Amino acid sequence: MGSIKIFISQPMNGLSDEEIEEQRNAALEDAKSMLGEGVREVPSFFKGDPGAKDSPVSCLGRSIQLMGAADCVYFAKGWVDARGCRIEHMIATEYGLEIIKD
Repeated sequence: MGSIKIFISQPMNGLSDEEIEEQRNAALEDAKSMLGEGVREVPSFFKGDPGAKDSPVSCLGRSIQLMGAADCVYFAKGWVDARGCRIEHMIATEYGLEIIKD
């Protein structure tokens, strides 16, 4: 079996870059335990990214574009409370991407 490209959807508001990376690493390990070692992340968080200062809608648009390269979307803890994650969930559902929830 080939590799599975996974997009991680997670709440980021109010978190430091380090906290975001820590949660992403935990999500990736969780996905690997479920799907096997062939899992690789579609990078969607760029530490110190100047684009992070863009409007929330602009950031969501970039996330959706990156999600288009994924086979599976992992929704991290707290996703239901983050509007961007809820929108990503709706898109993943409507377009038939495999979904994993923490």
